[in-house]
Amino acid sequence: MLLSYGAPLVSVLGAAESGDWLALDTGVRDAPLHRSVYFPERRCLAPLPDDLAQADEPRLAVALCHRDGRIRAAALPFAERYPGLLPLVVIRCADWAEPVRQRARQLLRDVLDADTAAGLAALVLRMGRRDRGVFAVELLTEVLGAAPRDRLDVLLASPDLAVRRFTYRLGVEHGRLGPGELAVAAGRDPDTVVQDVCSTAALAALRDAGPSDEVIAPLLAARGPRARSAGVTALRRAGQTERAEPFLADRSGLVRACARYVVRHHGGDPAAWYRERCVVPGGPVSAPGAVIGLAECGHRHDAGLLRSLLAHPDGRVRAHAVAGLRVLDAADADLLLPLIDDPVSRVVRETVHALLPHAKALPVGHLTGRTGRQWPRHVRTAAFRLLTARRGVVALRAAVAGLDDPDVKLRTWAEQGVRCWSPADDEPLVDTEVDELLERSRHLFSG
Repeated sequence: MLLSYGAPLVSVLGAAESGDWLALDTGVRDAPLHRSVYFPERRCLAPLPDDLAQADEPRLAVALCHRDGRIRAAALPFAERYPGLLPLVVIRCADWAEPVRQRARQLLRDVLDADTAAGLAALVLRMGRRDRGVFAVELLTEVLGAAPRDRLDVLLASPDLAVRRFTYRLGVEHGRLGPGELAVAAGRDPDTVVQDVCSTAALAALRDAGPSDEVIAPLLAARGPRARSAGVTALRRAGQTERAEPFLADRSGLVRACARYVVRHHGGDPAAWYRERCVVPGGPVSAPGAVIGLAECGHRHDAGLLRSLLAHPDGRVRAHAVAGLRVLDAADADLLLPLIDDPVSRVVRETVHALLPHAKALPVGHLTGRTGRQWPRHVRTAAFRLLTARRGVVALRAAVAGLDDPDVKLRTWAEQGVRCWSPADDEPLVDTEVDELLERSRHLFSG
């Protein structure tokens, strides 16, 4: 252990993250020779206060992590000399020994300011998930709540997910972020929690201040569906129904539902809008999302229009048409079965979802013929899923055949299918075939 020989802390840990400090704490405590290594010249079980008063940063780090609580407590008053040891002080704030815990908390309260809080935020929040870890989180909230805005900006851009979530919530609660900033953050941040926090706060600001394109526009342009749905919802209060109509065909079901709500609120008919864009069989569908949107708000008689789109040249339209028929409970197995040969994997996946309830009625030979290597992976996967859904001997036959598939993931599924196989209740067993199939897969049970 390099710290034992006086190596500078920065050279051992470098740009340490929260997990590194926790690993150091655990490593020192579990080291078998930590007592003799700490002060090898004295071979002491516990150093005297004078020893700690003269100790350098590495030895104080070891003392702060020592398994003996008396040593940890004695080291804390001297830790203030070395700012690099503050992460260990944070850890000690959740120490199981009350004297250690109380000293560490008092020290952290004395030294924590906006600058140090920003550097310790990730570790504090991680420790907050432990027993007795709430103190440091509350102190962090108090300090950052009054910190200059530039300190918050650093944390808002942190790569640490927990830090960003915490800071955005803090900024919202303390009114440190404007509605426009919140809308931009909701549109840009990849985390769904941040999107929810910021979009909800932005909408609340709109309710108080009235419609503002500074807020609505970034939400509508957001990549995340939660933020887009918030922007679409804001259009209702703004009375801008025409801006909501394009979102009727959004790729997200949540956004489509919000757009239908806004359009209906102002007297529009979303179903008619969808039908108008799906009415030309084989022609250009201006927005593929209109196909599934029609199923979400249409009626059973719209199934005929969706069936006409199963041969559409755009794979997205075909996939939405299959999904729409499933939503309308109008999936015809004979009509959809040829689509498992579709060159677009998305179409095949939707077809499998629609056919799974009808798996026992599908022709076994048709599906078995598509498990061969000459078929694309997505077609083989579809055939395998539909065959195994039948259960019984057919499922075992498909699983054993899949053991030789060139695709690793499909082989894994096949192995799981063999191991978990059980005979179907309503199917008489052909003992000879079952024995032969299990014999071919005996190697799966030999371990």
